[in-house]
Amino acid sequence: MSELNSGRGGLPSVLTSVPAGERVGLAFSGGLDTCTAVCWLQKNGAIPIAYTADLGQPDEADIGAVAERAKMFGAQDARVVDCKRPLASAGLSALRCGAIHVTTAGKSYFNTTPLGRAVAGSILARRMHEDGVRIWSDGSTYKGNDIERFYRYALLVDRELRFYKPWLDATFVEECPGREEMIGYLERAGKRFLRQGERAYSTDVNLLGATHEAEDLERLNVSMEIVEPIMGVKFWDETVQVDVEDVSIAFVGGIPIEISGVTCAGPLEVMRAANAVGMRHGLGMSDQIENRIVGAKSRGVYEAPGMALLHIAYERLVTAIHNEETIDVYRSLGRRLGGYLYAGRWFDPEALMIRDSLERWFASIVTGEVVIRLRRGDDYTFINTSGPELSYDSRRLSMDRVEDEPFTAADRVGQLRIGELDLTVSRDKLALYERLGILDDAIRNAPTS
Repeated sequence: MSELNSGRGGLPSVLTSVPAGERVGLAFSGGLDTCTAVCWLQKNGAIPIAYTADLGQPDEADIGAVAERAKMFGAQDARVVDCKRPLASAGLSALRCGAIHVTTAGKSYFNTTPLGRAVAGSILARRMHEDGVRIWSDGSTYKGNDIERFYRYALLVDRELRFYKPWLDATFVEECPGREEMIGYLERAGKRFLRQGERAYSTDVNLLGATHEAEDLERLNVSMEIVEPIMGVKFWDETVQVDVEDVSIAFVGGIPIEISGVTCAGPLEVMRAANAVGMRHGLGMSDQIENRIVGAKSRGVYEAPGMALLHIAYERLVTAIHNEETIDVYRSLGRRLGGYLYAGRWFDPEALMIRDSLERWFASIVTGEVVIRLRRGDDYTFINTSGPELSYDSRRLSMDRVEDEPFTAADRVGQLRIGELDLTVSRDKLALYERLGILDDAIRNAPTS
């Protein structure tokens, strides 16, 4: 973020009608929303310039074809901006900090879409500034999270930006309120949008993971099993063959550097290698009900095979190296950081403070290797955990006699007797609460004297 535009202007303008005659930079993904947006801009007199972030999308075999698609739908020009390495680095940073706040019964959402928005929003805004494009646009709807994420990240980079988002324009929303209306609008404009199959939900994908939501997935009586995985296999389908596999992951300073004996040159290579392994097993799929930024609940089905694999190995080392108090700080701050990331605040000062603290003081000593046996989905076992700085030492609590025991039975007697000081206070207080009638029936039956 060292190239922030420090110009001093008025408050940012959110335009509610098409800025006719002006160049508009559109963050273009190539889906129905952005194809409709670029056509709408061009038909209403604006000059759309499409900017496509190359985020390593596994569903786009030819990212250059996305730029050509933008021109087909009305863009005067189109650019592809390589964001893969920054995204991989951001993903590993989030992993090291435990930046996760959406979890259900042990299943985690690794904030893969928010990370993609942080990287794409900031890099595309900088590219637009270099090109002299001073109006930002994108295909996010007013009901979602991305409309705010893109707004914040672009404005952090260029405080002079103005914003025109079709889904904040009442005229556009009236004419194109849903998918069928958008397709109809494009057809009337002489543009044909080719549907990618007949999926009954929407999908957004980047190097770190895939997000599936909307349409049929809005109904809680519809299982995530309707999803056709993009980054994995249908592990719930017993007819799909999934072989057992042992994988080793080595970390140095909290950074994964080697997977199954193959050294990875950098974050991008790490993510590609981790994805390749996790995808074979359908690892890292989760079905989440979460609160969007505006507070209302939504439902998403997520894939993140590489992030899940690295997270399993990383947290195994975390628990073997750090003490319980330090891990508690990691979990608490990581959850808070995950919330900031989800809300589009990855580059805000409060997030940077947490990231610096956790990466410097926590992740920097997470060094070692974990061997995991993967089966179907999230079914796995640990085979081995090793490292130079493990706090775990089987001799300390072994049930067998060992040399140089850290403490004796007599030591434990003393520890128990010291504990009676606090126990006496607690017992007296319970008796007092009982006399006051505060204890419920269950606790009242406990001995207090």
